[in-house]
Amino acid sequence: MEIQDRIVVVTGGGRGIGEALVRQFDREGAATVVVADIDFYAAQDVAETLGGVAIACDVSKEKEVRHLIDKTEAEVGPIDIFCANAGITFKGGIDTPPEQWQRIWDVNVMSRVSAAKHLIPRMLERGGGAFVTTASGAGVLTEVGSASYSVTKHADVAFAEWLAVQYGRSGLHVSCVCPLGVDTGFLDHDDPIHQYLADDAITAEQVAIDTLQAIKDEQFLVLPHTRVADFMELKTDDYDRWIRGFQRMKQKWERKAA
Repeated sequence: MEIQDRIVVVTGGGRGIGEALVRQFDREGAATVVVADIDFYAAQDVAETLGGVAIACDVSKEKEVRHLIDKTEAEVGPIDIFCANAGITFKGGIDTPPEQWQRIWDVNVMSRVSAAKHLIPRMLERGGGAFVTTASGAGVLTEVGSASYSVTKHADVAFAEWLAVQYGRSGLHVSCVCPLGVDTGFLDHDDPIHQYLADDAITAEQVAIDTLQAIKDEQFLVLPHTRVADFMELKTDDYDRWIRGFQRMKQKWERKAA
């Protein structure tokens, strides 16, 4: 799929990877980029610099996701590319409060389901489109410091896989982006785990470049960090060995924190 003259929506577009995606779509000639964010002023600041459109949207609420889609299609035009990029994280394991589990599930998973429900049938009627989800390396590996992030990002990847299988022969292209450390506000430099990720963190701009290339190439799995593929190969080749390796890394990080 070409980017030129396309109408694009990016959730979480006010900062981080989302902002980088918005700016890269604009550089590559998208007709209009709709910047959606729970922080309307952040979205507006980004949109105003490139002649885009800002829409406030809390993606955890289905009615707001539907409003985003309806408003874009009514006032801007048919959506060609939808980037389900907005995401959150919480630290913690089995002690994570239920309200945090629900919040992260609604943002990281159900927001994708809501967008697909209200947009994909329209795309298919028009002959197709692209649905892009920003997942994480944690979705194909794991996140040692956050049970809720690991679980929801695995679900994020699984839903993207399902969409690709279900609609890939009907005109829908799906891309699933799975980076490791990215130099955004997600990285906590006081956390030993995040310090490890920061060692080879890449810029949000690089993630955006790789993502747009994947859309053009109609590539499903986008791995801005190539070593994720190596970890995935080890995981499928010898699952127990892979788990032992992560256990050792966890012990190393715990000693460093102590």
